[in-house]
Amino acid sequence: MFPTIQQAEVWLQEGVKRNPGWWEAHSRYVGQAARAIAERIPELDPEKAQVLGMLHDIGRRFGVTGSLHISDGYDFMMEQGCPEVARICLTHSFPYQNIDSCFGSWNMDLERDGESARKRTGELLSHLTYNEYDRLIQLCDALAMGTGFCLLEKRWIDVVMRYGPNQYMIPKWKATYEIKDGLEKKMGISIYELLPGVKENTFA
Repeated sequence: MFPTIQQAEVWLQEGVKRNPGWWEAHSRYVGQAARAIAERIPELDPEKAQVLGMLHDIGRRFGVTGSLHISDGYDFMMEQGCPEVARICLTHSFPYQNIDSCFGSWNMDLERDGESARKRTGELLSHLTYNEYDRLIQLCDALAMGTGFCLLEKRWIDVVMRYGPNQYMIPKWKATYEIKDGLEKKMGISIYELLPGVKENTFA
């Protein structure tokens, strides 16, 4: 099954009631960006892109759990019978396809084995070949703050300030630039021209 925008909205609202925070607005902006890009690329479905963007962080419904939101989102969407969405929950943090490239801790929930979750997520990730929707949401995730769209570099600085750097930071950024360049060539327009408020949100 693939959820409608209405069903995605229900899950998002349920999640925010359980764990209120910036991630609600961020998820909506990621969905909006994904739809705007997909509307200019014939092989992509705008509604599907929006749903994937809205639900990429749905694992945050389980609380402030750091990188565990990746595996939590994957498991939640698999339980709902939505493997395509589950896949995006898994891949959205990894434009550079390496489990160690993720910012944030896997050990923020004392009731669970974060290392076990990290290992399992890495195994799932290693068997995937990325498709256009994986790349689309990876890019849109890096373009959206809770306050709106921004330059990639603004979002990256925000993430590093919250979680700290790691040795895969530069390869991850390079991979994201490659996704951006590829999508812009297909659209024939800069993503920063397409999305509203980039200048204002970046430099406010």
